[in-house]
Amino acid sequence: MSIQSTIDAAVGTLSPSLARVANLVRTDPAVVVDNTINELADLSETSVASIVRFCRAIGFTGYAQLRMALASEIGKERAQFGDGMSFGSDITDADALPDIVAKIRSREMLAIDETLASLDVDALERAATLLDGASRILLYGVGASQFIAADLGHKLLRIGSPAFVLSDPHEAWACAALPQPGTVAVAFSHRGETAESSRFVRIAREAGAATIGLTSVRESTLGRGVDAVLTTQARETDFRVGAMVSRIAQLAVVDCLFMAVAQRQYAHTIEALRVTRAAIADPEHGRS
Repeated sequence: MSIQSTIDAAVGTLSPSLARVANLVRTDPAVVVDNTINELADLSETSVASIVRFCRAIGFTGYAQLRMALASEIGKERAQFGDGMSFGSDITDADALPDIVAKIRSREMLAIDETLASLDVDALERAATLLDGASRILLYGVGASQFIAADLGHKLLRIGSPAFVLSDPHEAWACAALPQPGTVAVAFSHRGETAESSRFVRIAREAGAATIGLTSVRESTLGRGVDAVLTTQARETDFRVGAMVSRIAQLAVVDCLFMAVAQRQYAHTIEALRVTRAAIADPEHGRS
Protein backbone atom coordinates (compact mmCIF):
# COMPACT_ATOMS: atom_id res chain seq x y z
CA MET A 1 0.00 0.00 0.00
CA SER A 2 1.29 3.49 -0.82
CA ILE A 3 1.96 6.04 1.90
CA GLN A 4 -0.86 8.21 0.59
CA SER A 5 -3.33 5.32 0.69
CA THR A 6 -2.13 4.39 4.19
CA ILE A 7 -2.85 7.92 5.37
CA ASP A 8 -6.26 7.93 3.73
CA ALA A 9 -7.22 4.62 5.35
CA ALA A 10 -5.98 5.72 8.78
CA VAL A 11 -7.48 9.21 8.97
CA GLY A 12 -10.78 8.06 10.47
CA THR A 13 -8.99 6.39 13.39
CA LEU A 14 -6.72 9.31 14.32
CA SER A 15 -7.14 11.85 17.10
CA PRO A 16 -8.32 15.34 16.05
CA SER A 17 -4.81 16.82 16.03
CA LEU A 18 -3.33 13.94 14.04
CA ALA A 19 -6.32 14.01 11.69
CA ARG A 20 -5.53 17.67 10.91
CA VAL A 21 -2.02 16.64 9.90
CA ALA A 22 -3.38 13.74 7.84
CA ASN A 23 -5.91 15.92 6.00
CA LEU A 24 -3.24 18.49 5.17
CA VAL A 25 -0.98 15.80 3.73
CA ARG A 26 -3.88 14.17 1.86
CA THR A 27 -4.68 17.50 0.19
CA ASP A 28 -1.06 18.09 -0.86
CA PRO A 29 1.40 15.24 -0.18
CA ALA A 30 4.29 17.46 -1.32
CA VAL A 31 3.76 19.61 1.79
CA VAL A 32 5.85 17.04 3.69
CA VAL A 33 8.67 17.13 1.15
CA ASP A 34 8.71 20.93 0.92
CA ASN A 35 8.57 21.77 4.64
CA THR A 36 10.47 21.06 7.82
CA ILE A 37 8.77 19.39 10.76
CA ASN A 38 8.36 22.77 12.48
CA GLU A 39 6.83 24.31 9.35
CA LEU A 40 4.40 21.41 8.96
CA ALA A 41 3.39 21.76 12.61
CA ASP A 42 2.61 25.45 11.98
CA LEU A 43 0.73 24.74 8.75
CA SER A 44 -1.42 22.06 10.43
CA GLU A 45 -1.88 24.15 13.59
CA THR A 46 -0.54 21.31 15.72
CA SER A 47 2.86 20.69 17.32
CA VAL A 48 6.12 18.95 16.53
CA ALA A 49 5.10 16.20 18.95
CA SER A 50 1.86 15.70 17.01
CA ILE A 51 3.79 15.39 13.75
CA VAL A 52 6.00 12.71 15.29
CA ARG A 53 2.95 10.84 16.61
CA PHE A 54 1.36 11.08 13.17
CA CYS A 55 4.46 9.57 11.56
CA ARG A 56 4.41 6.67 14.00
CA ALA A 57 0.66 6.16 13.53
CA ILE A 58 1.21 5.44 9.84
CA GLY A 59 4.22 3.19 10.36
CA PHE A 60 7.25 5.48 10.30
CA THR A 61 9.79 6.07 13.06
CA GLY A 62 9.93 9.80 12.47
CA TYR A 63 9.51 12.75 10.12
CA ALA A 64 12.78 12.28 8.24
CA GLN A 65 11.83 8.73 7.26
CA LEU A 66 8.34 9.81 6.15
CA ARG A 67 9.78 12.73 4.18
CA MET A 68 12.23 10.56 2.26
CA ALA A 69 9.68 7.83 1.54
CA LEU A 70 7.00 10.28 0.39
CA ALA A 71 9.48 12.12 -1.84
CA SER A 72 10.36 8.82 -3.50
CA GLU A 73 6.70 7.88 -3.94
CA ILE A 74 5.73 11.24 -5.43
CA GLY A 75 8.75 11.13 -7.73
CA LYS A 76 7.79 7.73 -9.09
CA GLU A 77 4.21 8.83 -9.72
CA ARG A 78 5.32 12.00 -11.50
CA ALA A 79 7.77 10.00 -13.60
CA GLN A 80 4.95 7.67 -14.64
CA PHE A 81 2.17 10.21 -15.16
CA GLY A 82 3.84 13.64 -15.33
CA ASP A 83 3.78 16.66 -13.04
CA GLY A 84 0.39 17.36 -11.52
CA MET A 85 -0.91 13.89 -12.38
CA SER A 86 0.16 11.96 -9.30
CA PHE A 87 -2.18 9.99 -7.04
CA GLY A 88 -2.70 13.02 -4.79
CA SER A 89 -3.74 15.42 -7.54
CA ASP A 90 -7.33 16.63 -7.70
CA ILE A 91 -9.40 18.27 -10.43
CA THR A 92 -9.19 22.08 -10.34
CA ASP A 93 -11.17 24.82 -12.08
CA ALA A 94 -8.06 25.65 -14.13
CA ASP A 95 -7.73 22.17 -15.64
CA ALA A 96 -8.24 21.77 -19.36
CA LEU A 97 -10.24 18.74 -20.47
CA PRO A 98 -7.10 16.76 -21.41
CA ASP A 99 -5.78 17.39 -17.88
CA ILE A 100 -9.01 16.07 -16.37
CA VAL A 101 -8.80 12.94 -18.49
CA ALA A 102 -5.13 12.45 -17.56
CA LYS A 103 -5.81 12.89 -13.84
CA ILE A 104 -8.67 10.41 -13.84
CA ARG A 105 -6.51 7.97 -15.82
CA SER A 106 -3.65 8.21 -13.33
CA ARG A 107 -5.93 7.90 -10.30
CA GLU A 108 -7.78 4.88 -11.65
CA MET A 109 -4.63 3.09 -12.80
CA LEU A 110 -2.94 3.62 -9.45
CA ALA A 111 -6.05 2.62 -7.49
CA ILE A 112 -6.36 -0.68 -9.37
CA ASP A 113 -2.63 -1.36 -9.11
CA GLU A 114 -2.47 -0.64 -5.37
CA THR A 115 -5.71 -2.47 -4.62
CA LEU A 116 -4.70 -5.69 -6.35
CA ALA A 117 -1.08 -5.51 -5.17
CA SER A 118 -2.22 -5.32 -1.54
CA LEU A 119 -5.27 -7.59 -1.83
CA ASP A 120 -5.41 -10.17 0.97
CA VAL A 121 -5.36 -13.40 -1.04
CA ASP A 122 -6.23 -15.48 2.03
CA ALA A 123 -9.34 -13.35 2.61
CA LEU A 124 -10.18 -13.65 -1.08
CA GLU A 125 -9.88 -17.43 -0.80
CA ARG A 126 -12.17 -17.48 2.25
CA ALA A 127 -14.74 -15.31 0.49
CA ALA A 128 -14.66 -17.48 -2.63
CA THR A 129 -15.09 -20.63 -0.54
CA LEU A 130 -18.12 -19.13 1.19
CA LEU A 131 -19.76 -18.08 -2.07
CA ASP A 132 -18.98 -21.36 -3.81
CA GLY A 133 -20.78 -23.35 -1.11
CA ALA A 134 -23.69 -20.95 -0.58
CA SER A 135 -27.33 -21.91 -0.95
CA ARG A 136 -28.34 -18.24 -0.91
CA ILE A 137 -26.20 -15.15 -1.56
CA LEU A 138 -27.51 -11.77 -0.38
CA LEU A 139 -25.78 -8.71 -1.85
CA TYR A 140 -26.38 -5.21 -0.47
CA GLY A 141 -24.92 -1.74 -0.88
CA VAL A 142 -26.20 1.81 -0.50
CA GLY A 143 -25.86 4.54 -3.13
CA ALA A 144 -22.98 3.95 -5.54
CA SER A 145 -22.12 0.73 -3.68
CA GLN A 146 -25.43 -0.73 -4.86
CA PHE A 147 -24.07 -0.82 -8.41
CA ILE A 148 -21.05 -2.82 -7.24
CA ALA A 149 -23.40 -5.29 -5.56
CA ALA A 150 -25.44 -5.50 -8.77
CA ASP A 151 -22.32 -6.17 -10.83
CA LEU A 152 -21.31 -9.15 -8.68
CA GLY A 153 -24.91 -10.35 -8.61
CA HIS A 154 -25.13 -10.27 -12.40
CA LYS A 155 -21.90 -12.23 -12.76
CA LEU A 156 -22.97 -14.88 -10.24
CA LEU A 157 -26.41 -15.30 -11.81
CA ARG A 158 -24.79 -15.95 -15.19
CA ILE A 159 -23.13 -19.07 -13.76
CA GLY A 160 -26.19 -20.25 -11.85
CA SER A 161 -25.30 -19.04 -8.37
CA PRO A 162 -28.31 -18.20 -6.14
CA ALA A 163 -27.56 -14.46 -5.87
CA PHE A 164 -30.06 -11.82 -4.76
CA VAL A 165 -29.23 -8.12 -5.14
CA LEU A 166 -31.11 -6.11 -2.51
CA SER A 167 -31.67 -2.39 -3.01
CA ASP A 168 -34.06 -1.39 -0.22
CA PRO A 169 -32.75 -1.42 3.38
CA HIS A 170 -35.94 -2.92 4.82
CA GLU A 171 -35.85 -5.63 2.16
CA ALA A 172 -32.18 -6.29 2.92
CA TRP A 173 -32.68 -6.48 6.67
CA ALA A 174 -35.75 -8.72 6.31
CA CYS A 175 -33.96 -11.16 4.00
CA ALA A 176 -30.92 -11.19 6.28
CA ALA A 177 -33.08 -11.96 9.32
CA LEU A 178 -34.55 -15.15 7.80
CA PRO A 179 -32.47 -18.14 8.93
CA GLN A 180 -31.50 -20.41 6.05
CA PRO A 181 -28.55 -22.81 6.08
CA GLY A 182 -25.84 -21.85 3.63
CA THR A 183 -26.69 -18.15 3.46
CA VAL A 184 -23.85 -15.73 2.72
CA ALA A 185 -24.42 -11.98 3.12
CA VAL A 186 -22.12 -9.61 1.23
CA ALA A 187 -22.06 -5.88 2.03
CA PHE A 188 -20.38 -3.09 0.06
CA SER A 189 -19.35 0.25 1.60
CA HIS A 190 -16.40 2.41 0.54
CA ARG A 191 -15.55 3.76 4.00
CA GLY A 192 -17.19 0.87 5.85
CA GLU A 193 -19.35 3.11 8.02
CA THR A 194 -22.67 3.05 6.15
CA ALA A 195 -25.16 2.30 8.93
CA GLU A 196 -27.56 0.34 6.72
CA SER A 197 -24.83 -1.98 5.44
CA SER A 198 -23.38 -2.59 8.90
CA ARG A 199 -26.84 -3.39 10.22
CA PHE A 200 -27.39 -5.76 7.29
CA VAL A 201 -24.34 -7.90 8.13
CA ARG A 202 -25.08 -7.79 11.86
CA ILE A 203 -28.62 -9.11 11.31
CA ALA A 204 -27.31 -11.74 8.91
CA ARG A 205 -24.71 -12.98 11.40
CA GLU A 206 -27.30 -13.15 14.15
CA ALA A 207 -29.40 -15.35 11.83
CA GLY A 208 -26.45 -17.69 11.29
CA ALA A 209 -25.21 -16.44 7.91
CA ALA A 210 -21.58 -16.12 6.88
CA THR A 211 -20.60 -12.55 5.99
CA ILE A 212 -18.27 -10.82 3.56
CA GLY A 213 -17.45 -7.11 3.38
CA LEU A 214 -15.88 -4.99 0.64
CA THR A 215 -14.49 -1.69 1.94
CA SER A 216 -11.41 0.52 1.88
CA VAL A 217 -11.01 0.51 5.67
CA ARG A 218 -10.24 -2.85 7.26
CA GLU A 219 -10.82 -1.57 10.79
CA SER A 220 -14.15 0.06 9.96
CA THR A 221 -17.46 -1.03 11.50
CA LEU A 222 -18.13 -3.18 8.44
CA GLY A 223 -14.61 -4.57 8.27
CA ARG A 224 -14.66 -5.66 11.90
CA GLY A 225 -18.11 -7.22 11.60
CA VAL A 226 -17.60 -9.75 8.80
CA ASP A 227 -16.00 -13.16 8.41
CA ALA A 228 -13.96 -12.11 5.37
CA VAL A 229 -13.05 -8.51 4.54
CA LEU A 230 -11.72 -7.47 1.13
CA THR A 231 -10.13 -4.03 0.99
CA THR A 232 -9.59 -1.49 -1.76
CA GLN A 233 -7.14 1.41 -2.04
CA ALA A 234 -8.57 4.69 -3.35
CA ARG A 235 -7.92 8.15 -1.91
CA GLU A 236 -10.73 10.60 -1.29
CA THR A 237 -10.64 14.06 -2.92
CA ASP A 238 -12.79 17.18 -2.81
CA PHE A 239 -14.06 16.83 -6.38
CA ARG A 240 -15.44 13.29 -6.12
CA VAL A 241 -12.57 11.79 -8.11
CA GLY A 242 -11.88 9.63 -5.06
CA ALA A 243 -15.47 8.38 -5.02
CA MET A 244 -15.28 7.52 -8.71
CA VAL A 245 -11.92 5.82 -8.33
CA SER A 246 -13.16 3.78 -5.36
CA ARG A 247 -15.85 2.31 -7.62
CA ILE A 248 -13.21 1.21 -10.13
CA ALA A 249 -11.13 -0.38 -7.37
CA GLN A 250 -14.19 -2.18 -5.99
CA LEU A 251 -15.05 -3.55 -9.43
CA ALA A 252 -11.51 -4.89 -9.76
CA VAL A 253 -11.90 -6.80 -6.49
CA VAL A 254 -15.34 -8.05 -7.58
CA ASP A 255 -13.76 -9.39 -10.77
CA CYS A 256 -11.12 -11.25 -8.74
CA LEU A 257 -13.75 -12.66 -6.39
CA PHE A 258 -15.99 -13.81 -9.23
CA MET A 259 -13.12 -15.47 -11.09
CA ALA A 260 -12.04 -17.23 -7.88
CA VAL A 261 -15.55 -18.67 -7.57
CA ALA A 262 -15.94 -19.46 -11.27
CA GLN A 263 -12.62 -21.28 -11.51
CA ARG A 264 -13.67 -23.71 -8.78
CA GLN A 265 -16.44 -24.99 -11.06
CA TYR A 266 -14.61 -24.46 -14.33
CA ALA A 267 -16.49 -26.84 -16.64
CA HIS A 268 -19.85 -25.74 -15.23
CA THR A 269 -18.90 -22.08 -15.62
CA ILE A 270 -17.89 -22.50 -19.27
CA GLU A 271 -21.16 -24.29 -20.07
CA ALA A 272 -23.28 -21.82 -18.09
CA LEU A 273 -21.72 -18.85 -19.86
CA ARG A 274 -22.22 -20.56 -23.23
CA VAL A 275 -25.89 -21.25 -22.54
CA THR A 276 -26.67 -17.80 -21.15
CA ARG A 277 -24.74 -16.08 -23.94
CA ALA A 278 -26.73 -18.01 -26.52
CA ALA A 279 -30.02 -17.17 -24.81
CA ILE A 280 -29.18 -13.48 -24.84
CA ALA A 281 -27.90 -13.44 -28.42
CA ASP A 282 -30.72 -15.48 -30.02
CA PRO A 283 -34.21 -13.89 -29.77
CA GLU A 284 -35.77 -17.21 -30.81
CA HIS A 285 -34.01 -19.18 -28.05
CA GLY A 286 -36.44 -21.20 -25.96
CA ARG A 287 -39.45 -20.67 -28.21
CA SER A 288 -41.46 -23.76 -29.16
